[in-house]
Amino acid sequence: MSRCATVSRSLDEPVAGTAARATTWLLLEQPGPWGAKALTSSHLDPAVGRVLEAAAEGTGVRVALIRHPGRHADPGTAAIRRVYAAHTVPGHTWLHSATTRDPRRLLGLDFAALGAGDPRSFGAALGGLPHNGDPLALVCTNGKRDRCCALLGRPLAAELVASGVRGVWEVTHLGGHRFSPTVLVLPYGYSYGRAKAHTVKEALHGAREGRVVVEGCRGCSAWERPGQAAELAVRAAADEYRAGVLSVLRTDGSAPRWEVTVGHADGRRWRVTVAQTASLPPRPESCGAAVLGAPARMDVVALRGLRPTALAS
Repeated sequence: MSRCATVSRSLDEPVAGTAARATTWLLLEQPGPWGAKALTSSHLDPAVGRVLEAAAEGTGVRVALIRHPGRHADPGTAAIRRVYAAHTVPGHTWLHSATTRDPRRLLGLDFAALGAGDPRSFGAALGGLPHNGDPLALVCTNGKRDRCCALLGRPLAAELVASGVRGVWEVTHLGGHRFSPTVLVLPYGYSYGRAKAHTVKEALHGAREGRVVVEGCRGCSAWERPGQAAELAVRAAADEYRAGVLSVLRTDGSAPRWEVTVGHADGRRWRVTVAQTASLPPRPESCGAAVLGAPARMDVVALRGLRPTALAS
C-alpha cells in the first residue's frame, strides 16, 4: 500500500482546519527511542507518563516529548532536560522554558491553570521563565506512530539544523500523519503540513516578527477545526498576517455546518460558514490503518464582513 502522505498529496487533500487542538503545549525533552505512545513507551518513567496524560485530560494542555534532531541510539537517562510550555490563544500568547533533572517535578504543575493561560505553576514547579531565545519549530518524527513521520520528518529536521536554523526539535506527535512532514511553530501555535525547509524558515522568521505564514498552514491549535479554517480564510480575505490580532469569538452550529464569528483586535468582525465534507475517494488516514477512510475536511463556503449593527445577532 502507498504511504499515507503520498496518497494525500496526490489527491491534493486540503490542510486547512486539520491542526491538533491545544490551548497550551507542554514539551519535555526525552532523548532516545520513542514508541507509538511515547509518554509511556520511551525512557521516561511510564508511571510519570501516565500521570501526565491523566492530569492533562480535559484541560486544553497537550503533552509531548521532544529531542534534538539526529541519530537516536540509546543514550541512557538525560541528566538535564529542557521543558517548554507555550500558550497559543491569540492576544495571550506566551512561551516559557525551564530545565529539570527530575521529570517528576512536572507532576506539580496546575494543568487547568496552564490550559487557561496562567504560567505561574510552571515557574513555581520548575523555575520556568519567559523564553527569550528563538521561536521553536517542532517536527513530528515518530516513526513508531507512523512511518511517514520518520521518512519525511527526520530529513526535514536534519536539513533545517544543517542549514543553521535554531530552535528545531523533533516531537512525538502532532496528528495528521498523512500531511507529513508536519511542523508546529511556537509561540503562536500554527501548524504546517507537507512542510518544506523554506516554509519552516519563513514561518520562524515570521514568528520573530509577530507574523503568521499561511503557506501550508493547517491552523492555530487554540481553535477547534472549524475555527482554524475560518481564521485562515479571514486572513486571506483581509490580507491580514499579523499574529495575535484575529480571534474566534464564537462558533454556532454543529457538524456538518458551522457559523464562525472571527474578530479583529481593531473591532472588525466576519462571519464564516464552514462545512464539513468527506475527503473522497477513500484513502489511508495513516500508514498503519487497516482500512481506507474518508477523513473530514473543513471547507469555507461563505465569508462576509459584519456591520456594527450585526455584531449582536
